[in-house]
Amino acid sequence: MTRTARRIRHTRHTRRTLQVAGAGAAALLALSACSSSDDSSSTTSDSSASGSSDKLSGTVTVFAAASLKESFTTLGEEFEKEHPGTKVTFSFGGSDSLAASITGGAPADVFASASPKTMKIVTDAGDASGTPATFVRNKLEIATLPGNPHKISSLKDLTGSGLKVVLCDKEVPCGAAAEKALDAGRLKLTPVSYEQDVKAALTKVELKEADAAVVYKTDVHAAGDKVEGVEFPESDDAVNDYPIVRLKSAQNTEGAEAFLALVRSAEGQQVLTEAGFLKP
Repeated sequence: MTRTARRIRHTRHTRRTLQVAGAGAAALLALSACSSSDDSSSTTSDSSASGSSDKLSGTVTVFAAASLKESFTTLGEEFEKEHPGTKVTFSFGGSDSLAASITGGAPADVFASASPKTMKIVTDAGDASGTPATFVRNKLEIATLPGNPHKISSLKDLTGSGLKVVLCDKEVPCGAAAEKALDAGRLKLTPVSYEQDVKAALTKVELKEADAAVVYKTDVHAAGDKVEGVEFPESDDAVNDYPIVRLKSAQNTEGAEAFLALVRSAEGQQVLTEAGFLKP
């Protein structure tokens, strides 16, 4: 082979080697890019997953009408189980007193009232965040002594002489509802006492300090065999809507929203209806 031929052959071999090497380098670069992309995607996915798994924590403070005590206590326990690391604290009482406390600056995250009228105290003061929503309704029932020894069968029977009857204060939703029911039946009733909330009125009967009290159906249900309930038609004219709202001054907004969601959920509604509340 001539010297010229050998030089040409050597040159072709060198070019081929460089082409193969170049192709290999390109392949490595492509693999590196894919790996980098996968790592970036994985990091983004992990970051997203981490962000979506943020857990609720802290205390959720709920101000609620006295008639919600049993059902909300149950829901509070369920909330704490579903969200480890959280705690739900309650302040139960007359809705008017709770509303006054809120507008006076008492710290709370959620307010559940037994009437739109008492909720309006909070919204008018600008202390509600958003529009209150009705989550349940409630109606009245007569609570009598066990066995109903006075044979009370109607609202009119409470007007009879000799009976010690207790009502909620007129400023409290259960008292306002009782007045509305009495007006519907064109009845006049002078109670032996007006109580600050529905639980206080019911306790008078449980302790046998009164013969009867006009309270909510849910409270008669919660009392079990300590009292006996008597339904009356005038209660249909005095059904109370219960609104709930997150408060503007809430310290735990995420916890408050989660509690509101539980109350409105199918699980929450089941607890409430089993307690005797009516669906909104």
